[in-house]
Amino acid sequence: MTEGVAVRDLSFTYTGHTADMIFRNVSFAVEPGKIFCLLGPNGTGKSTLLKCVSNVFSTPPGKVFLFGEDIAALRPADVAKEIGYVPQSQVSVFPFLVKDVVIMGRAPHLGMLSSPTRKDVDIAYRVMKTVGILSLAERPCTALSGGEWQLTLIARALAQGPRILVLDEPTSHLDMGNQMRILRTVKDLAEEGLAVVMASHFPDHAFLTAGEAAILNHGRIVHKGPPDEVITDANMKEAYGIETKVLYVGEGVNRMACFPSLGSVAPSSDRCEVPKDIPAG
Repeated sequence: MTEGVAVRDLSFTYTGHTADMIFRNVSFAVEPGKIFCLLGPNGTGKSTLLKCVSNVFSTPPGKVFLFGEDIAALRPADVAKEIGYVPQSQVSVFPFLVKDVVIMGRAPHLGMLSSPTRKDVDIAYRVMKTVGILSLAERPCTALSGGEWQLTLIARALAQGPRILVLDEPTSHLDMGNQMRILRTVKDLAEEGLAVVMASHFPDHAFLTAGEAAILNHGRIVHKGPPDEVITDANMKEAYGIETKVLYVGEGVNRMACFPSLGSVAPSSDRCEVPKDIPAG
């Protein structure tokens, strides 16, 4: 099957100096209908990598391919038609209606001074129905819950008509119920044929959704493969510095799960004491 997105030996630095590489020699590929889950500790470059895949940051020729085409040779508008990118923790200070936020996703298909057509509006309503937020269409986006806003951002990305969906921590700051609703939506979209690249801090998200997982650590992909081969006690300790137990859970759950141990985390020695000569209050 043709690879939806393929990354080949990609390295990135903000300064242009090899000594300042955020990550180096990263390679992976995701086919249509599959989910690739990227794990790894904070600060290791997951968000930067997803921005490179989405063309937010330019990459050297021959490093990122979209359905066989070099992303470096494509116009930004053409990339936006192929990739729907949902960034991490994006908020809106303006009370746009949900339907208008979603219609903004049609921008790559419009001319510089063009207005959305009936077709664009129909597409926006269709994707709102797909992700389950059609009832929110007339609501100001500033009045949404965290889960509703995240689904709105996914709908906006889908309105672009992409074949690839890139999600940076799509469940961050969400409660358990909303996390599962987002993951169910993402899995449904993959089953409809999208290639999905998703970063997460939760190993269980890979068990729940992904066909392949990888751990990015110290600027390199140190493990890659099926989730049950990548998410192991040894690999979790190597990446996060804590003890875990990866176990199979039956009784209606019927999957592997990763349980971190609080006892493996040493108490912080960096305590702040108020000087005695400073009055309280």
